[in-house]
Amino acid sequence: MPNFADHPMLSGIYEPVIDEREDAALEVSGEIPAGLRGTFLRNGPNAKFPPGGGYHIFDGDGMLHALHFEDGGCRYANRWVRTQGLAIEEREGRALFGGMTNPMQADPAVIAETGSPLKNVANTHVIRHAGRILCLWEAGLPTEVNLQLETLGACTFDGRFAGPMTAHPKLDPATGELLFFGYSPIPPHLRYHALDADGKLVKSVDIDLPAPVMIHDFATTERHAVFLDNPAVFDMEQFQAGGPMLAWKPKAGARLGVLPRTGPDTAVAWFEIDPCFVVHFLNAYETGNRIVVDGCRIDRFDIGLESGGDDLGSGESWLTRWTIDLDAGSVREEQLAELPGDFPRVADSVAGLENRYGYLASSANGRQEGGEFDCLVKYDLARGSTAVHAFGAGFVTGEGVFAPDPAGEAEDDGWLLSWLIDTRDRSTEVVVLDARDVAAQPLARVKLPRRVPFGFHGSWLAL
Repeated sequence: MPNFADHPMLSGIYEPVIDEREDAALEVSGEIPAGLRGTFLRNGPNAKFPPGGGYHIFDGDGMLHALHFEDGGCRYANRWVRTQGLAIEEREGRALFGGMTNPMQADPAVIAETGSPLKNVANTHVIRHAGRILCLWEAGLPTEVNLQLETLGACTFDGRFAGPMTAHPKLDPATGELLFFGYSPIPPHLRYHALDADGKLVKSVDIDLPAPVMIHDFATTERHAVFLDNPAVFDMEQFQAGGPMLAWKPKAGARLGVLPRTGPDTAVAWFEIDPCFVVHFLNAYETGNRIVVDGCRIDRFDIGLESGGDDLGSGESWLTRWTIDLDAGSVREEQLAELPGDFPRVADSVAGLENRYGYLASSANGRQEGGEFDCLVKYDLARGSTAVHAFGAGFVTGEGVFAPDPAGEAEDDGWLLSWLIDTRDRSTEVVVLDARDVAAQPLARVKLPRRVPFGFHGSWLAL
């Protein structure tokens, strides 16, 4: 068994699990709704081998955790996402690549074999589109898996795409298109793409930026894509001197860029805003000549890179609205939330459209500590009200993923699903909340047969 205990991002709720398993007839308290049939699939970091040097949680090998809801019961399975890099390490029996804090520690032989000192860990998100299930990591190609969690290999969309691909693409509920982007420290620094409903790459647009910056997420509407050009700048000079590859440079400013999704016009209209970073956007939509963009705003981008990866950073993020007036060329900013939070989600049916509700992971005491949230919050953006489901002391919740009720009609007809860790014994449950009444007691709690480490993002795959 590997010894991970000497690193804070490899111990406690982050400690990797070392096996792959399948378990049926799980213990359920409460009652699973009859309409909840499908798979709750979540991705996250799970290092298979002790790192050879520094480690950041973003370096962990992707592992999928699947909870299958069927016939009123549940079964569980987990599998590593076996990318080319992980397969090489399994062959050699040890870690061979560098990481976020020290990419050049990679074994020269593995650089020669793969062409990169970094391993595509495919650990950030997992989505389904056009019959493909894709594991995403923003610095490389998506990795395709099947519903049995078997890795099928890197996906190039029939040879038309070379990557990288964001971990946060957007699905247009009206057209079935999947919209995404890739960023890079070398030109072109930003590139926008669109897949049609059949999964064919139909559009790619290069976007000029004055400097290479990290862009984790973006927003889309019916007619536009919105990007945040921010002060998290790739600083190769600092990196070559032994420092982190990213530098926070607020004097560079920040701006929102609006790109038309359709037609021949690929000109981006830019709108200056106060320096900030957004790890995750909630949603965006159009109203007349205005674009409304909601996201979790951080004053200063901090993900622990400057501390060598020992923590997830200390910056609090707040749900914030930017209203872009396309005619006036102006932006108005306002904070929407009373509690700090992140991992924002909406119902997929309103993505890019005007939404009334949004769901965030948050901290009931009003203090955000990295990504360790203890409650889920439902925001009614029409009424300006909130409903909070606090899990209590000692619990850490993941993002709340919306699963629609197939018999429902309203935007919030459905359920909110989350992986929940009890930090006292690190046991794990999946909790099912009524999305119409988030503050109420859970409809069901599914006890997992194994500890599941803290992870990132996931999707509801309905049958």
